[in-house]
Amino acid sequence: QVQLVESGGGLVQAGGSLRLSCAASGSIFSVNAMGWCRQAPGKQRELLAAIFSGGSTNYADSVKGRFTISRDAAKNTVYLQMNSLKPEDTAVFYCIADSGSYTRYWGQGTQVTVSS
Repeated sequence: QVQLVESGGGLVQAGGSLRLSCAASGSIFSVNAMGWCRQAPGKQRELLAAIFSGGSTNYADSVKGRFTISRDAAKNTVYLQMNSLKPEDTAVFYCIADSGSYTRYWGQGTQVTVSS
């Protein structure tokens, strides 16, 4: 089992920045990728960014150039730096971790609200 705890959400004005953190614990040796998803009201869940065990990253087109995923291996923590936020970025953001056993773990979610 892997436990994920997000933090850093909140209210920000359009054009502003936020940094989300996700602390992982438990069987983290089994994790081969971590990432961030979001779900806005009435919309499907969207995978935004992923970072793999080798350090490579992927981004959704909707956030490319604005969001940056990174990790601190010593702290078992993954970050999502979000810049140039837009009202349409408003959503609940979830940290995810994929294990070698094809299991995806989810955090509890953190609300991000961008005001216009």
